[in-house]
Amino acid sequence: MTLANKQLAAGWIFLTPATILIFIMSFYPIIKAFITSLKTGKGVNIAFADPLTYNYTRMLQDSIFMTSMKNTFFYLIIQVPIMLILAILLAQLLNNKDLKFKGLFRTCIFLPCATSLVSYSLIFKSMFATQGLINSVLMKIGIISENINWLGTPATAKAVIIIALIWRWTGYNMVFYLAGLQNIEYSVYEAAKIDGASGWKTFWYITVPLLKPTIVMTAIMSINGTLQLFDESMNLTSGGPANSTITMSHYIYNQAFGQGVGQLGYTSAMAFIVFILVGILAFISLKVGDTRD
Repeated sequence: MTLANKQLAAGWIFLTPATILIFIMSFYPIIKAFITSLKTGKGVNIAFADPLTYNYTRMLQDSIFMTSMKNTFFYLIIQVPIMLILAILLAQLLNNKDLKFKGLFRTCIFLPCATSLVSYSLIFKSMFATQGLINSVLMKIGIISENINWLGTPATAKAVIIIALIWRWTGYNMVFYLAGLQNIEYSVYEAAKIDGASGWKTFWYITVPLLKPTIVMTAIMSINGTLQLFDESMNLTSGGPANSTITMSHYIYNQAFGQGVGQLGYTSAMAFIVFILVGILAFISLKVGDTRD
């Protein structure tokens, strides 16, 4: 064998175990889920539907699934931009070389991300209870005159979920922006300062363009996570009131396991739709963030 062939063979030897694991753990379940989505029935008693698209057309007639999709996209449209903007601003503030106790501030903002999903959901549920901390504080400072049923009204329940998501994940995204900011040479900012650029212009015309790859990455991760949102809907509101806050993943869980229905074909079809939506939105984000000619 030539040296090039030996190097090629060595590369494939190292790649083969990982390739096999990726296929078994990722691609095979995707293919299996798609095949299952073409079947109908309950539990193990499932067979191919007639027509094969039955589960997909059924989704269009399922009012709860359509509600869950609307709710998920509502959280996506409202929460993701607010969270990413806050993360960039916090990263910019904490990247100041003259700021004291930077490590403490960074740790405090990142800590919510390290909190257990179930634990923080229960804490927020307690805080926003009718007799909870939030109502007590708001009444004491005179903003409200009577307790608000935060988790019992559709609009306020959605607001609580959005607040919880922002509280938990802003620090996580801030870390990525901090890493990106620290890769920008400080001389660039000094040159902008010499040219008379204001703080806002420096941020908008220098920081944001140089952070675009990081912004695209965090946007894709945030979109992916929000489309698969489950814990907050499950633990904060249980999807209520009257399914007004339920998400797609929560509804899929209910149909497969939560209510003992076991409609694996139908839930596989819904999961495959979520997979397609994640792929489409990730592709759009990559195209928007691609600045190559």
